[in-house]
Amino acid sequence: MFTEAESIPVSTSSPASTMPAINNAALEQAISKAEKYLLNLQDKDGYWLFELEADCTIPAEYIMMMHYLDDIDETLQSKIAVYLRSRQSEDGSYPLFTGGPGDISCSVKVYYALKMAGDDINAPHMVRLRDYILSQGGAARANVFTRIALATFKQLPWRGVPYIPVEIMLLPNWFPFHIDKVSYWSRTVMVPLFILCTLKATAKNPHNVDILELFVVHPDEEKHYFPERSWLNKAFLALDKLGRLTEPFIPEKMRQKAIDQALNWFTERLNGEDGLGGIFPAMVNAYEAMLLLGMPHDHPNVVIARKAIDKLLVINEDDAYCQPCLSPVWDTALSALALQESNKNNNQTALSRAYDWLKSKQLIDQPGDWQIQRPDLPGGGWAFQFENPYYPDVDDTAVVAFAMADSDYPELKESIHRATRWIVDMQSDNGGYGAFDVDNTCYYLNEIPFADHGALLDPPTADVSARCAMLMAKVAQDHDEYRPALQRTIDYLRAEQEDDGSWFGRWGTNYIYGTWSGLLALEQTDLPKSDPMYRKAVAWLKSVQREDGGWGEDNLSYHDDKKYRGRYHFSTAFQTAWALLALMAAGETRSPEVKAGIEFLLKTQLSDGRWDDPCFTAPGFPKVFYLKYHGYDKFFPLWALARYRNTIQAS
Repeated sequence: MFTEAESIPVSTSSPASTMPAINNAALEQAISKAEKYLLNLQDKDGYWLFELEADCTIPAEYIMMMHYLDDIDETLQSKIAVYLRSRQSEDGSYPLFTGGPGDISCSVKVYYALKMAGDDINAPHMVRLRDYILSQGGAARANVFTRIALATFKQLPWRGVPYIPVEIMLLPNWFPFHIDKVSYWSRTVMVPLFILCTLKATAKNPHNVDILELFVVHPDEEKHYFPERSWLNKAFLALDKLGRLTEPFIPEKMRQKAIDQALNWFTERLNGEDGLGGIFPAMVNAYEAMLLLGMPHDHPNVVIARKAIDKLLVINEDDAYCQPCLSPVWDTALSALALQESNKNNNQTALSRAYDWLKSKQLIDQPGDWQIQRPDLPGGGWAFQFENPYYPDVDDTAVVAFAMADSDYPELKESIHRATRWIVDMQSDNGGYGAFDVDNTCYYLNEIPFADHGALLDPPTADVSARCAMLMAKVAQDHDEYRPALQRTIDYLRAEQEDDGSWFGRWGTNYIYGTWSGLLALEQTDLPKSDPMYRKAVAWLKSVQREDGGWGEDNLSYHDDKKYRGRYHFSTAFQTAWALLALMAAGETRSPEVKAGIEFLLKTQLSDGRWDDPCFTAPGFPKVFYLKYHGYDKFFPLWALARYRNTIQAS
């Protein structure tokens, strides 16, 4: 990992000033190989699904879940342990992304999981890991989710976690804290967690594994667990104390009513084999909460909840890990866009199968939490996962509908307009779009003790808003009714553009992703390429191109240090593709920078037609949780190469 901006090579002059012209034959061959590789990965049902890998927190939690339940698959546990050992950094820690700094919460969970799996605490890798954790203040300095897990294993007292009583379920919606005021992922994780924390769930821990060696004595235990972050956080901590003092006086009937309401809430959203919210932490919490409430292991809801969890496993010959969720809708829409660019006519069979599958997944009249803010809005969105009807994804919906519109298939028009109407009415007051909810902006809630991860909300962001603008502009070419909402989003994007010309990327790393999103949106509008939004973004992208012709950006750019914006210590194929697509959208196809980027993709393509980017460059939650989309280096470079060829040929 680098530490200084000076160690990140960036061009100071045109990287392609002396380069020969792109070899057309080599370009066609690269496109053909990449296209063939991608087509071969399509499922027989029409979708694409690539692995979605997170940091080591999730696989460590899977081992901990087995020990919590006394349901240990020794073979699987051994394979997950192999995976965990292979991800350790040189300093002994476990980072949240490739090459990143160590993270104490992830490191604590991995240490506990490996000890559960039988690793000797005196083994070199365990000694280095323990030394790192102790150097950071010990396990008590881990985040709230980690401390809750440790409390269930009796490794720290329940007073070391925030007070989150299940009676929260009974609060009226006008109350300052209400589950409808937080993001979808927060509420699906929190509701079953209320039950676990209120009833003080206790792990079976059949081998009595402890990690007392990871704790250090601290003179002020309370501040050790709950360091004050602001005056508002201090006020919430005072309320936390008051809640603990009054808990013994809560009537038993009220508590039971709250438990029943929490159980009913997540049972309605259990989502079959795709699980509560379609995300691992919510699934595990729901599974454990049902068992804690006395539901038998063979109860249909318990059985299906466990199936949903195990559906996330990736089991290889030598190792295994657990994914945080599945991404078939996202993968399919982006694969379709790449194949449409490479050869719309020849790929018609594959594309038709993809769109038939996507049409079957469009959410029409299913109930969803988004209806709390928009009760009269008909459905029309898509979820991220195979099934997640309560939580259609605004970003996915915009990409799917745009891909359909770009296909020119007449049978898709109804789906496109249903989706666009839904998008229009999911707009927040400021003209932007969140990923799942409207105006999810109660920022004060990020100061509650439970929210030390800072990811409780789903406010509008530039990248999601740009995707919505891209769709609305595409469809508004023949339908003026979408133009008012489009104009509000363009105004939002203009206001959100950074001083250096980039846009922040909430769901992909980071300013390269955000700028790609913004320029692809502007391309669909009637704004001239001379507009300052275009010119500033182009200048910024060119300024961060690396000497090898590619682009790359580190997740450290989320950590409030501008020197990492658009910069990494090596180039990646998919971030290079984002930058190229963005520049071409801005009319820069014949620029030397684009030419150099295309050459980078040609020379880094593997013989089988794919690229192989090793890094995690997408956030689940910036600063807290990161992802590696295994499909990104399969379809984005193909899309960029094909776009370059098509634009050159047309000009």
